[in-house]
Amino acid sequence: MAPTLPLQAGDTITRETFWGISHTGEVVFYYLAFVTIVVFAWGVYDRFARYSEGTEDWFERLDDLPGRISRAAKVVGSNEKQFNRDLVGGIMHSFILWGFLTLLIGTTIIAIDIDIFRNVTQLLTGERQSFFVGDFYLSYSLVMDFMGLLFVVGVGIAIYRRYVSQKERLRGPHSSREDDFLVWSLFLLGVGGYVQEGLRILGTADVTASGVQFIEFEKVSFVGWFVADVMNAVGMTPGMAEAAYPVMWWSHALLAFVFIAAIPYAKPFHMISSFANVVTADEKAGKRLPGIPADLDHTNAESIEDFTWKELLDQDACTKCGRCSSVCPANASGRDLNPRDVILDLKAYREDLDAGGDEKPIIADGSGGVIKAQTMESCMACMACMDACPVEIEHLSSFTRLNRQLADQGDIPPSLQDVFQNVMQKDNTFGDANRTRGDWTEDLEFEVTDARETEVDYLWYVGDYPSFDDRNKQVARSLAKIFQHADVDVGILYEDEVYDANDIRRVGEEFLFLEQAGTLVETFEECEFSKIVCTDPHSYNTFKNEYPEVDFEEYADDPMMPFELTERWNADESIEVLHWTQVVEELTNSGALGLRGNELDYTVTYHDPCHLGRFNDEYEAPRELVRATGCDLHEMPRNRANSYCCGGGGGGLWIDQEEDEKPSEERLREALEDTEAGSAVEKFVVACPMCMTMYEDGRKTGGFEDDIEIVDIAELIVEALETGGKISAGATSEDDGDAAAPADD
Repeated sequence: MAPTLPLQAGDTITRETFWGISHTGEVVFYYLAFVTIVVFAWGVYDRFARYSEGTEDWFERLDDLPGRISRAAKVVGSNEKQFNRDLVGGIMHSFILWGFLTLLIGTTIIAIDIDIFRNVTQLLTGERQSFFVGDFYLSYSLVMDFMGLLFVVGVGIAIYRRYVSQKERLRGPHSSREDDFLVWSLFLLGVGGYVQEGLRILGTADVTASGVQFIEFEKVSFVGWFVADVMNAVGMTPGMAEAAYPVMWWSHALLAFVFIAAIPYAKPFHMISSFANVVTADEKAGKRLPGIPADLDHTNAESIEDFTWKELLDQDACTKCGRCSSVCPANASGRDLNPRDVILDLKAYREDLDAGGDEKPIIADGSGGVIKAQTMESCMACMACMDACPVEIEHLSSFTRLNRQLADQGDIPPSLQDVFQNVMQKDNTFGDANRTRGDWTEDLEFEVTDARETEVDYLWYVGDYPSFDDRNKQVARSLAKIFQHADVDVGILYEDEVYDANDIRRVGEEFLFLEQAGTLVETFEECEFSKIVCTDPHSYNTFKNEYPEVDFEEYADDPMMPFELTERWNADESIEVLHWTQVVEELTNSGALGLRGNELDYTVTYHDPCHLGRFNDEYEAPRELVRATGCDLHEMPRNRANSYCCGGGGGGLWIDQEEDEKPSEERLREALEDTEAGSAVEKFVVACPMCMTMYEDGRKTGGFEDDIEIVDIAELIVEALETGGKISAGATSEDDGDAAAPADD
């Protein structure tokens, strides 16, 4: 019997766990629970066993496992990546996650009390005892009701976003009934729990002359109390509630069993795979790419078995949330790329094969493969997808594998073939004689030191575009003038400098990347310097994050490789690699440039280059330099890690694309319409040669030539120095002609 009101001496503050359920019902319940656990455990084992069929990953992902688990717990528990660009989504997921975990913990506590604690105490003392009483019970009930309510609210928001507002990024070709099953089963579990609680509170109430009186201490279960009140108000009696309770209890239990058993076989599995994915993540993923073994039998993506176990885990970890697709500049500009769908297409193909489906090419030039070649050609390697992904899927690793397969098959655009040929024959992407690489220095009033002949503090890697592209030569001369003014001991390699190969690696030409890297490293080792400074963020990322990972010794005996290196380069990071903005920021802060901060009065906005910002987290140095000139800097809505790619990365500079609007045009429109200063913005400031080229092109094709000027930060600094009388004007050539246009001009 339920306790009467008021409580008599000796009455216990608790509730009966299997209230209204027969002994036979309890036996059936435990049998079904056992079956559910077996089905769940086997499913999880089978999913993880499938990963072992993938190839070995190049990167050790289980080292420092306690540290990895701790980091993953922080990332997942805080929902920090869920809040990125989507406050409502972050709140929704936090409510669901923590509500679900609390309800799971609460159920586990009851199981411990019933199945362990009571039996142990009976064995030890001869009397079954319970800790599910008194203050513990009251605290438990309050917490469970509160967190359960947040859970229901969170799932309700999810239902609203999916079915009412129909948020676009949640829909796609891989939307299916499993999405509906996840969200509605969770909702019914949450709401059903409160209905069950309300029936119990009403069913255990006393009927007095003054009406129905609930057990007073059950008020702590405030949601269940409210539900019981509503039931009572619409005419349900305690007897009716008592009769309905077992039906509701079994409905709730059976739905919970079905949900748990289905976890390994449907979308709910992401609750496990996503956490595992964060645990095994590479914090430098995308910034560095896996190499190709020297093994002649190696294949890149001829079959699904070529993918590593981590890439298979990536596929299972995808929650279909569409965050990656919503920030992808290729997708936004109408190109044939949806990052989420590439990952899910690979997963669907793998599952089809496991079910006995037919094999087909992983990637093909046309519609015959799992992924179309055009899809991968659309990728700009900007890493926005990876930055937005809440479960740290490493899209770029899989995308690069697909690009390498295209290169192996010869399915690459003619424009890319021309670039590869230029690099192989001329050591640069322009196809110009490499002996002219240093000719840009001839218009300077001073000589730039030859680092091959003289020891220097900074070895300046100028790069292809500042060396050969007329518009970017102006930037190189401006930077040289800054170094000269600040008396920086810097030198360049002249014709011995070769292309760093960052972008051709990202379009799949790994062996050409290795040739260029080995050649360049051998040149580095013949020079004496302390640090490397780069004009181009692409070079900066490659030297900092990729060259140290290359095992040159593995290829040293290959007659096709033009180098004889026998060890890794800069593996101990003894040589510091810097972008020029970082070097010049130090000079500015030390007073070496002599800027007062009021030389210029332009209204400007700044574009974060992907390889400097998102890849390497350098956001402040460029901004400090812009402000140091006196310019009024206004941020664009998409800035820092949320910056929108110019469209030039990942080979985009060299590939013709059919697109609704070039990324560069969209970015310039954003600068003039969406910044706080709006059309008052006079200059669009960049810190990357590729960005310079793409935005000069977008300024023409988008009709912005009369509205805004594209300038590099180095050019602003030189103008500020000239305005302040620190250096004389005229050291930079003014008649270099038009900038070299990219392939899609």
